[in-house]
Amino acid sequence: MKRGKKYSEAAKLVDKAMLYDTVDAIELAQKTSVTKFDATVEAHIRLGVDSRHADQQVRGAVVLPHGTGKTVRVLVFAKGAKAEEAVAAGADFVGAEDLIPKIQGENWFGFDVAVATPDMMGVVGRLGRVLGPKGLMPSPKAGTVTMDVTKAINDIKAGKIEYRLDKTNIIHVPVGKVSFGSEKLQDNFETLMKAIIKAKPQAAKGQYLKSVVLSTTMGPGVKVNTAKITE
Repeated sequence: MKRGKKYSEAAKLVDKAMLYDTVDAIELAQKTSVTKFDATVEAHIRLGVDSRHADQQVRGAVVLPHGTGKTVRVLVFAKGAKAEEAVAAGADFVGAEDLIPKIQGENWFGFDVAVATPDMMGVVGRLGRVLGPKGLMPSPKAGTVTMDVTKAINDIKAGKIEYRLDKTNIIHVPVGKVSFGSEKLQDNFETLMKAIIKAKPQAAKGQYLKSVVLSTTMGPGVKVNTAKITE
């Protein structure tokens, strides 16, 4: 893959063989951001588990203390009083069966997170094939299947992010924007890592944190010293 001149210059600042302390890694990721816009800082966490086994799944949600810097659009599947509550709490879209043809037929995905009340999961389940692959399926583990729609919406708008393993046993999540500054990014990153360490499955054997890399949108990756994270 051919990289641009800006990327090549930025990549020279990163020692690929080096494992950086968290603060240094964050500052270097910010320094090597190559975009003209306010780039997102992302964490890529490889875990020593096998996602093919149900008892080694790592999935959950955590509220980042300083948010993600992104405006999150929330869709809520609810009826009656719960639908009214969702509207009052600031949901961007609220509906029930009427959303099925819109999402399935029109291929509409104008939202970032979906929340559902438990009684709506029969309806939502019919969208599993389209919502699942996009990571948009509501889940009790992530707190997005709940009767407390107000809390779910407030948490998401405040900076709640969901993390889950991909097929290669890596979690990819945003930890904020370059403009946040290193202290806020460090707070967010440490909050995320504590949640992921706490979510370690009992069935996981050997080294749990295999590697952690921080990068900005289109920027080079910076390896973090995982030994320091687990202290």
